[in-house]
Formats: sequence, structure tokens, C-alpha cells
Amino acid sequence: METTVTVKGQIVIPAPLRHKYGIKKGTKVRVYEEGGKIVLEPVDLERLLRSLEGSLKGSGAFEEFLAERAREREL
Repeated sequence: METTVTVKGQIVIPAPLRHKYGIKKGTKVRVYEEGGKIVLEPVDLERLLRSLEGSLKGSGAFEEFLAERAREREL
């Protein structure tokens, strides 16, 4: 698949790839260089947070953060 870069440096991710990786409006992506290539990787914040669960064990910070995210979604 090919796409064109706009004058602002923006690209369009083809629809089949957006659907496959769950990329929609507002999805955060990580852009980095690896092995001479530019890599675009969707960031799944919930999965990232779950992987960090336990690193602040006993502090209640993780639960508070999830509650805050839930409140933000209600707005």
C-alpha cells in the first residue's frame, strides 16, 4: 500500500490497516525509527497501563488513574 505525504507532513493510513489495528480518530500513535525505517505503532493505553500494574503496588495510584480516565470518558 502506498500513501502520499502532504505539505504539512501528514499521511493517510489506508482504511484496511486502520481497521486491522483499531486506529480511529484520537488514537495515539508512537512514531520511531528502527533499522532504517519509520515505524508507526498504535498506543493501547489500557494495555500499557495494565503492563505497569504492580509497579506502584500498594500506593493506589493505578486504581486512581483508571478512575480518573473513567471520569474523563463521561465528559
